[in-house]
Amino acid sequence: MAHKQTGPIEFIPLSIAVMTVSDSRTEETDTAGKLLAERLLEAGHKLAEKSIVVDDRYAIRATLSNWIADPDVQAVIITGGTGLTGRDITPEAVQPLFDKEIEGFGELFRYLSYQTISTSSLQSRAISGLANGTPIFCLPGSPGACRDGWDGIIVHQLDRRHRPCNLVEMMPRFLEV
Repeated sequence: MAHKQTGPIEFIPLSIAVMTVSDSRTEETDTAGKLLAERLLEAGHKLAEKSIVVDDRYAIRATLSNWIADPDVQAVIITGGTGLTGRDITPEAVQPLFDKEIEGFGELFRYLSYQTISTSSLQSRAISGLANGTPIFCLPGSPGACRDGWDGIIVHQLDRRHRPCNLVEMMPRFLEV
C-alpha cells in the first residue's frame, strides 16, 4: 500500500556545484555562472562549488568526476559549450560520464527557448543525465538560457515540493541495483 503524504512537504536544500565552460570568462565576467549561483541560493539551496573550466574535454571531465564522486555534491549545473562551434564540446565531454541520460531535458529546454529565441533554439545541445546518482544539467552559456533552464525546469525538479514528481524524491533510488 502506498504511503500518502499528509500536511505540507518539507523543502530539502541540496548542495549544488556550478561549472562555467569557457576559455575567455573570468569570475568578473561570468554572468551566466553568477546567475545560476544566485538563483540556486535564492531557492534555498547551497552552492557546493563554482568553477570556470576551459573548453577542454579532459579538464571538464576531471572537475565533473571529482564532483560526482563527492557525496557532498548532490547536483551539478554546467553552463557553456553546448553550441555548434568547434570549441563547443561540453556534451561530448559530459555524456561518457552519464549512467543514464535524461533525454526530455534537452527537448523541454529547446521548447522553452523557442518561445524566446524562435528557431535559433535548435542550435542548443542542452543535455542532462545522471552520473553516480548525481543529476547533471548542461545549459548554453548565455544568462538568458540559464534563466530559462533554471526558472523553467531545474528549480522545479530540484524541489521536493514540486508535484506530481521531482528528482529530489527519487535521489535515494538513483543508485539502486
